[in-house]
Amino acid sequence: MSAFPLGFSGSYDPADVTFLLTPVVVDFVDVAAKEALIQSGRKHYSEMLAREKPPSPEYMAVFHQAFAANRDRVGRDVARLAKALAARGEDGEIVLVSLARAGTPIGVLLRRALVALGRMAVHYSVSIIRDRGIDPLAMAAILARHDPASIVFVDGWTGKGAIGGELARAMAGDFPQLTGAPLCVLSDLAGVATLAAGDEDYVIPSAILNGIISGLISRTVLSDDLIAPGNFHGCMLLDDLADLDLSRWYVDEQMNDVRDHLPRARAADWSATDRARAAAISTAFVEAMMQRTGITDRNRVKPGIGEATRALLRRMPERLFLRDPQDGDVGHLVALASSKGIAVETLADLPYSACAIIKTLGDA
Repeated sequence: MSAFPLGFSGSYDPADVTFLLTPVVVDFVDVAAKEALIQSGRKHYSEMLAREKPPSPEYMAVFHQAFAANRDRVGRDVARLAKALAARGEDGEIVLVSLARAGTPIGVLLRRALVALGRMAVHYSVSIIRDRGIDPLAMAAILARHDPASIVFVDGWTGKGAIGGELARAMAGDFPQLTGAPLCVLSDLAGVATLAAGDEDYVIPSAILNGIISGLISRTVLSDDLIAPGNFHGCMLLDDLADLDLSRWYVDEQMNDVRDHLPRARAADWSATDRARAAAISTAFVEAMMQRTGITDRNRVKPGIGEATRALLRRMPERLFLRDPQDGDVGHLVALASSKGIAVETLADLPYSACAIIKTLGDA
């Protein structure tokens, strides 16, 4: 089969993942300016990056508390997903294609778990961007080397299902040979994944941090000013944060829990009924939150712990709704909201643990 650029592994072990991304240098944009440009339509979010700041010692302490509280649950769910994937098809290789960045640590863990179960597995991580789709060159490169039937897409979780929709459209339009390729996640709040361990809204520890737990790469970027024709989508290498990097530490530690569960784990089973139930809850919730807050753009509703965390880390939320502010799973959200002066409101009837609402800025 034809060759293609080998990519790079970031700060991970090269055996764990190959990023099919183009390292670029980006002029950082202030978060407030970025938000105004996004909402006005003058720039797409993928064309800009804000600088990732080192987490405070207090926030890192919250991260470690969340990891200690949830590592067993993540280990169980990764083991259940691995059991289900290992049972698919023949004994050939399984090609994991994680969606950078949130899917990358989960892809690393799944690759290791599949190998432990005796399956051959390789892992690539590629860019997918809302409204722009999955990187077609990265997917073409993978398909030049691997059987389409062997490919499994991996993400950490779903929020409203936007990325799942992008993936489905890309497969239907550009890669029909991948129409049956499953999307695998730990928690499918939106009901759009083919395979999930459930739809429980809990803290996935790798969601709490950004690049320092995702191989020292930034969120992916796509701009004609940055990416020349014929290149993969881009990212920045976060070498300035190398002293804080937890990427290998996290997957090494979390893998201990995966191994503990592998012998007795029951294969995950995410049925059409499960998906329909989760999707109905998600749709009704987003509509209700839009009515409650008066916003008209559903992209500004960020349901679930994972999406709310990303919003507080990278965007400008104006409100954070929590089902129970005393729940240990939302401790990092409380800390982030406090540090940014964001109002926290309790809604005991939330179907999820958290929801962030993005602030309306400028001429949006």
